[in-house]
Amino acid sequence: MSAAPWLANYPAGMPHSIDVDAYASLAEIFNESATQHPDRPAFTNEGTTLTYGDVDRFSAAFAAWLSARPDLSKGDRVAIMLPNLLQSPIAVLGVLRAGMVVVNVNPQYTPRELRHQLSDSGAKAILVLENFAHTLAEIAAETDVSAIIVTSVGDQHPIPKRWIINFVIRHVRKMVKPAALPDVVRWRNVLRQGASQSWNDIVLTHDDVACLQYTGGTTGVAKGAVLTHGNLVANVLQIATWAQPVFDPDKGVVVTPLPIYHVFALTVGLFGFAKLGGHNLLITDPRDFDRFIATLRKQPFVFMIGVNTLFNALLQNPAFASLDFSNLKCTLAGGMAIQRDVAERWQAVTGCVIAQGYGLTEASPVVSANLLDAKQFNGSIGFPLPSTQVGILDDDGQELPVGEVGEICARGPQVMRGYWQRPGETAEVITEDGWLRTGDIGRLDTDGRLYIEDRKKDMIVVSGFKVFPNEVEDVVATHPGVLEVAAIGIPDEESGERVKLVIVKADSQLTETDVVEHCRERLTGYKRPAEIEFRSELPKSNVGKVLRRMLKEEA
Repeated sequence: MSAAPWLANYPAGMPHSIDVDAYASLAEIFNESATQHPDRPAFTNEGTTLTYGDVDRFSAAFAAWLSARPDLSKGDRVAIMLPNLLQSPIAVLGVLRAGMVVVNVNPQYTPRELRHQLSDSGAKAILVLENFAHTLAEIAAETDVSAIIVTSVGDQHPIPKRWIINFVIRHVRKMVKPAALPDVVRWRNVLRQGASQSWNDIVLTHDDVACLQYTGGTTGVAKGAVLTHGNLVANVLQIATWAQPVFDPDKGVVVTPLPIYHVFALTVGLFGFAKLGGHNLLITDPRDFDRFIATLRKQPFVFMIGVNTLFNALLQNPAFASLDFSNLKCTLAGGMAIQRDVAERWQAVTGCVIAQGYGLTEASPVVSANLLDAKQFNGSIGFPLPSTQVGILDDDGQELPVGEVGEICARGPQVMRGYWQRPGETAEVITEDGWLRTGDIGRLDTDGRLYIEDRKKDMIVVSGFKVFPNEVEDVVATHPGVLEVAAIGIPDEESGERVKLVIVKADSQLTETDVVEHCRERLTGYKRPAEIEFRSELPKSNVGKVLRRMLKEEA
């Protein structure tokens, strides 16, 4: 690849590379922050704050409990099925400190999706919020899971707040369904038992696997990106280096509405700002916008991460404009493209420019970002981060000149080791010399800014979450009334895109309601169709391949 023109446009003092050997593991990064400022607030959720010292103590207890289990050992996979709660960072750190591997699980998964992820990863333990334990109960016996830890929403809050929260969740809102699970251990008992055990952090290196972060596949089967401690340490240092010039942890909180089980929030929100000593405000349900805005009103905030749909929804709420934005220094966006209209309205209301970034799970995830103190939205996805190379290739793998459109390829220490137990698919996306073929189509300008033009694959992005048509089609095709089906993404003002199905009936009595109900039982909400069209036939190529692109153009 050619020289890196973006380096000449880095701000003064921004290093061109990071020292990837500065830390051996993610745990070492957090432990440093806990040692340097144990009394500094680290995470706040629903009015309760844990200091760095608190998180260090609780995560050590969880790690000790995991390490004492005879059925668990270093390298074993531990699933975490939680929304943003105070338990979330404790659990992630505890698993890592025990030398085990985090498998992040979307709590909204259906039994089918959960079964696949637990079985594919070979997870031997799982921490699940009791609100979702009924899903696990349906499929636990079909997996290798031997240790099941259940927590309640209020478990990390002090008494009597803990009792009140858990009572309301269970008995007033009735959000906890019965779940028949064997040998369940409660979260608070786990921490109590672990705290009484003598234990030292497991020695880790860059080669140890930190996370199996699941992402969709072109085959329709979710696959785990193997992210090592080396990969994630590198990306945390890249992010922290990029943010440090504009970030002051003493001026207010970092708002994290994206779930920690999403790699963007995991790397940037949890570890990136922990490296900088930041105070993270965890939002459990960002879709409850009235409560979200009321939470923001209670304390100054300096930094916010999110996606286009979240920013757009906040702007639609009249109460949002009445907040105090005087401390807000940066809004970092990822996961999906930012619409210019949203960016301009956000700046008009908050006085803050949205700094758009770009990444993918396979890159831990951040590849590039705009300068965080930018004065205006420019539509690009920014400059490659320190120690990151980017090139634009044609279909033959040849590098294209500046300004020409081709596939975005990235190389750097944050690029995953590969897909879990899928060497064939790994070879398709990582070249022999370490380049990650992203599948996204873009271009570089003369200054080294990166722009996305289109997606090479047929992936649909709903509110920042990837939906692969093959998975949706495979599920819909199991309905006996469906002869053929194609899934495409169509534009949506709120979510960026939504899923549309085009179906050829096998049974003339098949209705839209039948299809919707079929999908509700088998697909997470963001993967379900928002629109269904019935046709007599689907457009196909001369070899019989359904032409999704033609359907999308028609839509």
